[in-house]
Amino acid sequence: MTLTRRTIHGLLVVFCIAILSACGNNNNVEGSSNEASATVSVSGSTSVGPLAEKIAEKFTGESHIKVEINQIGSSAGIQNAITGVSEIGMSSRDLKEEEIASGLSETIIAYDGIVVVTHPSNKVKNLTMEQVKSIFTGEVTNWKEFGGDDLEIVVVSREDGSGSRDAFQEIVGYSSGELVRSSIIASGNGNIKTTVAGNKHAVGFISFEYIDSSISTIDINGVEARAENVLQQTYSLSRPFLFVHKEDQITDAGKQYIDYILSPAGQAIVAETGAIPIK
Repeated sequence: MTLTRRTIHGLLVVFCIAILSACGNNNNVEGSSNEASATVSVSGSTSVGPLAEKIAEKFTGESHIKVEINQIGSSAGIQNAITGVSEIGMSSRDLKEEEIASGLSETIIAYDGIVVVTHPSNKVKNLTMEQVKSIFTGEVTNWKEFGGDDLEIVVVSREDGSGSRDAFQEIVGYSSGELVRSSIIASGNGNIKTTVAGNKHAVGFISFEYIDSSISTIDINGVEARAENVLQQTYSLSRPFLFVHKEDQITDAGKQYIDYILSPAGQAIVAETGAIPIK
């Protein structure tokens, strides 16, 4: 009887050890799962957004780190990075002094050109910077003034807070208060392109990434909107694409995502999307 009790006791001990070992293994699996399911939150520019999404898709496939991207405009994305709502903010304009003072760090991930676009039927194919300014401020209101058809000009611009709008206005040389009051305000590059493509009177501005056959592009001072012309600094409507973050809020996963964008593989995707690689 004593031997039987000892045997039973031994079996119980072995059984308990096995259960504890299994629990330990389960904990390790859960820990690995949590690490693999890390998420990087990114928000901001609708110009940078499509590029960030394409790179994120490849990055997630290789690293298993999820990247959530919300395209809400440069100013909103920068503010999210300042307040910690997003780990990384996307901007298609340079940071303002007060934004830099908030403690943000910036990384240039690519360069972009801004192109003035019209309906494909528009005969006007070249404008000076002064002529572009005269259109967007309402000084000139008919395409015939530039050799086009006798059509009223309909200006399509971006919303307040748009990095594209801020960059475009700064380069062309007018303020938000000078924008022609009759202008159509469109949210996002895609909406501007769709609006211009459907209106023979319209003119707008979009990122290089959005150029396709549905719209016609305007040369500036005789220089075509092409990546090589931006890099050679002969095409003046250009700006940097930025990722911004606070050092105390960036995670290892976030750093890995930024490093991937700056890698040869990431910069190859930059070129594929129509943006301009930094290297």
